[in-house]
Amino acid sequence: MATTEQADYQYANELGGVELLRARYHRQNFSRHSHEGYTVGVIDTGAQRFYRSGGDHIAPQHSIILVNADDVHNGCAATEGGWSYRAMYPRPEQFEQLNLELGRSADAPYFSEPVVHDLALARQLTLTFDTFSHSDNPLLRESLMFSSLIQLMTRHGGQRPVSLTRARPQLLKVKQFLDQQCDVDVSLQQLADYVGLSPFHLLRQFQREFGLAPHAYQIQARVRLAKRLIRQGLPLLQVAQECGFYDQSHLSRHFKKAIGLPPGRYAREMGKARRIK
Repeated sequence: MATTEQADYQYANELGGVELLRARYHRQNFSRHSHEGYTVGVIDTGAQRFYRSGGDHIAPQHSIILVNADDVHNGCAATEGGWSYRAMYPRPEQFEQLNLELGRSADAPYFSEPVVHDLALARQLTLTFDTFSHSDNPLLRESLMFSSLIQLMTRHGGQRPVSLTRARPQLLKVKQFLDQQCDVDVSLQQLADYVGLSPFHLLRQFQREFGLAPHAYQIQARVRLAKRLIRQGLPLLQVAQECGFYDQSHLSRHFKKAIGLPPGRYAREMGKARRIK
């Protein structure tokens, strides 16, 4: 396997917009982060080691990686040669819509297993990724996307455990503030006063509930906002300012840790996608 790091993003219009990634990593080491969408990936070569759901997991070749929306996770190579994979990032509301159309509950699924060994589904997902890379046929692309996600839900999806849905109202209020006003510089004391908790208690309970300390979660919320603004075509300096980063280099450092490539490269990939539309 080549030792150069490579990541190519694509933005598909199907289901209202789904981000796709084709990547090959050798030394990339993702910090703990989360996404607003799910991660559904297939390991093409090598193996990946990653943290999710309180433990470390290894995904070998042809296995499927599943990360729920907002799950804290990281990633690095599990073999000397690194790993390559393809992935898509559907949002919870897209799964909810599919469930409604199937006549099921409107809830988004919860995938309890971080690594799934389902060769038939892995082949289906691989076919879907290949099609999105090489075909502009909207009927074929949309059909494969629908079929893959429905099979994934019906074969491996379940309901979120009750223990994961009981976040205290104060913690949810802090999370909502950090999501909606991630550009605001706020202290732990100010957040604690906002919800009527002590700073120490807020820090411990927030990290236990969401897997990241409030400051680390704020950084992830800023990266998420940066991705949206970059997709809209905003200049990187403006993106950094609107997201609350000190400067463009501050944005770049945190963006690469979470996304795997610098924001300038991501902007070029999204620029290609806008020209293809």
